[in-house]
Order: sequence, then C-alpha cells, then structure tokens
Amino acid sequence: MSDAPHTVRRPGPRLSRTGRRVLVAVLCVLVVLIVLAVLLLPRLLRGPGQTLTVPEGQRATQVYAAADKALHLPDGSTAKAAKRAHLPLPAEAKGNPEGYLFPATYPIDSDTTPASLLTYMAKTAKERLAADGIRSYRTVLIASIVQAEADRPADMGKVARVIDNRLAHRMPLQMDSTINYALGRSTLRTSHADTRTKSPYNTYRYQGLPPTPIDNPGADALKAAGAPPAGDWLYFVTVKPGDTRFTADYQKHLGNVREFNERQRSAGSSTSGGSGGGGGA
Repeated sequence: MSDAPHTVRRPGPRLSRTGRRVLVAVLCVLVVLIVLAVLLLPRLLRGPGQTLTVPEGQRATQVYAAADKALHLPDGSTAKAAKRAHLPLPAEAKGNPEGYLFPATYPIDSDTTPASLLTYMAKTAKERLAADGIRSYRTVLIASIVQAEADRPADMGKVARVIDNRLAHRMPLQMDSTINYALGRSTLRTSHADTRTKSPYNTYRYQGLPPTPIDNPGADALKAAGAPPAGDWLYFVTVKPGDTRFTADYQKHLGNVREFNERQRSAGSSTSGGSGGGGGA
C-alpha cells in the first residue's frame, strides 16, 4: 500500500434540468439568428438605386459572375439558378440562356433573386427580338459570332454576310471567337494547335454553325445578322483597330493576314490569322 497522497477530485458544478433547458434555448436562438443573418445580409447590402449592367458580347458565365457580385451571393449562385429557372427561351435553346441575356442595365432591389434577374433579362431579349422581327435562333447564334468578331458596329453587317456566304459555299467558318468560347478564354492569339481542338465550337475543325450562341449580342449585331448587306465577301481580317479588310479573293486575304501577323510580331505577339476572321473575342 502506497503512502503517496491521493489527489481528491471534486465534481464540477452541474447544470440543473432548468439550466440545461435555458442553455439549449439560447443556443437555438443563436443558430436561428445566424441563419437569418446569412439569408438577409445579401438583401440588406443591396441599397436603393443599385443596378447591374450587362455589356454587349458578355458570355453567360460572365453575366452569372457579375450577378453574384451585384446580389452579394456566393460564387456560382446564379449559374445554379440558371439551371433550375424556367426562363422564357426558344425550344432550340434547350434551357441554355446563352444569347438571350440581353445587354442592358437592370435594376436590383432587396427582392431581386438570381432567377428573377435572369428572367428579366430573357424577357427583355424576347421583347427586343420581337420588336426587330427576329424569330430565328439561328439569327441570334450568328449575331453572337458577329458581336465577337466585328471590330466596330460599322463592320457588323459585312461580318454577317461573310458568315452567310461561307455557309452557302459549305466552307468552314474558321472563326477564332468560337475557339475562344470552346477554350473559355478571350484572346487574339489562335495557334495551329488551337484549331485542332476537339469541340463542336471549333469552326476550323467542324463545318457549319456551333451548337449555341457564344455570347449575348447587342442590338447592332442582331440587326446585322437579321439583314446583312449584299456582298460576295468570304474572308476578313482586322489588320489593326478600325481597319478590317473584307474580300472574296483568297490570295488577297492571305496578303492581309500576312500584314496582320507582321503587326502582331512587331508588337511581341505570335498569332496566326484565321480564314474567316483575323481575330476573336
């Protein structure tokens, strides 16, 4: 038997049954307050007079990100809402709102949700398209390419005519903007490796139009796609800002592409000009 002193442990204070009930009640109230704060804070942060502007040519993914920021919601909230919302879209869209989130400025208040905001955009697109007499999904799709490819509004009609002419001649569109969409980027630099990308949006590899619009076109691009001017152009390249050259002569086009590439090299860029368009968005 050891003579070492033993430490006597005294029992700590115990809560009574009433005390335990009070503690549980307080914890429940705290949980409710935290949940309410999480749910209501985004609304409280939206002050009066707030708006969201969708620029011409933004992709749906960019619109979703801007909406999340404007609504003070976690990243991905609007993208998830787009999949669940029953937006007023044509049957050909198959629930994909790309091309139908009309570029405009939209009001935001405490009651705005991702679904209500996207619905507002799609309804605006439906109204504007109807007002301009545009009923074809194909026209919206072409307008999205025009929006991405044209250097300025004055060139949009000719770009639309090039697309129509190449389709009529069963030529691949070879638009850099569609590759950029497939790769989720925005650049003028299209390499030969890029043109071999296995994607239905690669209009170098696959003939015809891509399966969906590649952005949300504005009014000018839509009007250009709906009624392009007459012309025999098959090629174009933007040699420099404000200088887009259209031609039906392939050799002349190659000369324009060489000039474009020389300018890019002198600016420190390694780019190859496309057969349909020399640049993309």
